[in-house]
Amino acid sequence: MQLKIAICDDDASQREYLLELVGLWAKKNRHLAKVRQYAGAEEFLFAYSEEKDFDILLLDIEMPKISGIELAKTVRRGDEAVQIVFITGYYEYFSDGFDVSALHYLIKPVDKGKLYPVLDRAVKHLAYRQRHVLISTSEGDIKVSLADILYVEAENVHVVIHTEQGNYRTRTTLGRFMEQLDDTFFKTHRSFVVGLKYITKITKTEITMINGDVIPISRGMYNEVHAALIKYL
Repeated sequence: MQLKIAICDDDASQREYLLELVGLWAKKNRHLAKVRQYAGAEEFLFAYSEEKDFDILLLDIEMPKISGIELAKTVRRGDEAVQIVFITGYYEYFSDGFDVSALHYLIKPVDKGKLYPVLDRAVKHLAYRQRHVLISTSEGDIKVSLADILYVEAENVHVVIHTEQGNYRTRTTLGRFMEQLDDTFFKTHRSFVVGLKYITKITKTEITMINGDVIPISRGMYNEVHAALIKYL
């Protein structure tokens, strides 16, 4: 696979170290990877204003002026596909990743045994974005990327597929539609299936999605939903 990867860290030695690890991983897996280094968020954002085709971002969190979290928020506002991996020396930042659908956190010092599985998962997610479902609606058949589906809602003899681009209603059962989905989706309620990557908050009784919609969790299902979310992250 052809990949464009950014390493953003104000520590030059850390950038060079990650560059070497990423290069070895790409060679081992026969990926054609173009890796760019940036000494800070401002430098990256300047380049990003001209080139918005990055696939994977390896972001240090503790950077001067603009943190990795703020950088990720800026990027995420216009790009739901890019895979974001935070690199930090502190566990306390983990909860901030929900706001930007971070793929993973890596604690410094990073080693290849932890980095490589995360990069493998990033590639899997990027490939997944290329998958589509064909939805039959009253206006004809519409092809929708699985990666664009926020959640699916059962409505009598129909299901409504909710995406950030719009909603699509088709005549089928929730169970039959779920056959087209994968393990990045989870059934939280008899009438709802959610995309795990778009969850921003979870409580004992409900989930908040990235667009602000609130989805119920069936009684006794919280532990299963929480476990599925942790496994996804």
